[in-house]
Amino acid sequence: MGYYPQIYLAKTERLIVMTALEAIFFGIIQGLAEFLPISSSGHLAFFHELFGNMEEPTLSFDILLHLGTLAAVCIVYYKDIWEMICAFFSLTGKIFREKFNFRKISLSKSEKFLVMIIVAVLPLIPAALFEDYLEAVRSYIWAIGIFWILNGLLLLFSDRVAARRKKLDVQDTEKCKTYRSAIAVGLCQVLAILPGISRSGMTTTGGMLCGFDREYAVKFSFILSIPAILGANILSIKDFTAIPSSQILPYIFGMVAAMLSGLAAIKLLNYISKKKDFRVFSVYCILLGIGAIILGIVK
Repeated sequence: MGYYPQIYLAKTERLIVMTALEAIFFGIIQGLAEFLPISSSGHLAFFHELFGNMEEPTLSFDILLHLGTLAAVCIVYYKDIWEMICAFFSLTGKIFREKFNFRKISLSKSEKFLVMIIVAVLPLIPAALFEDYLEAVRSYIWAIGIFWILNGLLLLFSDRVAARRKKLDVQDTEKCKTYRSAIAVGLCQVLAILPGISRSGMTTTGGMLCGFDREYAVKFSFILSIPAILGANILSIKDFTAIPSSQILPYIFGMVAAMLSGLAAIKLLNYISKKKDFRVFSVYCILLGIGAIILGIVK
């Protein structure tokens, strides 16, 4: 009788370790692919198809992973976020002082940035109604492959746009930071509900098409992810289920892995946006897309 508890403990520990490794794997994939322009939803679906024996993340686990990536954005852009919080209160005060006469309101730089983010989020509201219809697409790996290739081609296109933007002076790029541009970036973000289409890739490309320089487009994209991630989690919170006690540790590991890999991805993309182009990501997406199409046909 004395050996049974030890055997049970050994099996339990092994199960927790294996689950923790899977959680860390999904956390790393989520964190990297959420911010690099390579599509997190496409990668998760692809690896499920490739390693069919892996446990599929629950909705509760997905929410925690997204909170981990949200923490990464807040850590990197805490100064900008604080300025936006202050801008919210200062703008609210101006609105009441001017008795909602918006034509008399003069916006500071941070207040204008806040309004642009709010405007860019608006297209996501009606788009959320169609997300359930796209769940079926994630089960067709060849379809994800097609979207990956499209994502790669759009990234190549964004590099050409960025090269042209370098010829514009700072004054010209400042004139491009309008609410119409914010709406256009928001519409580009809607495309990312398709698995294989990157949210960060589409919003960065959209920003550069509207006249943003690449660094500003990347910053706008990352900060725009905050309401997008929060909104998605708020909509999913009703389906959040209690986490089994045996899963608490793996879930924490996955969340931390998502945050750390998200931090690395943000830093990497910021570096690339200043020094290099997105060609490496476009080639990666195109090759992975071809591989996904082949895998979908073979399976």
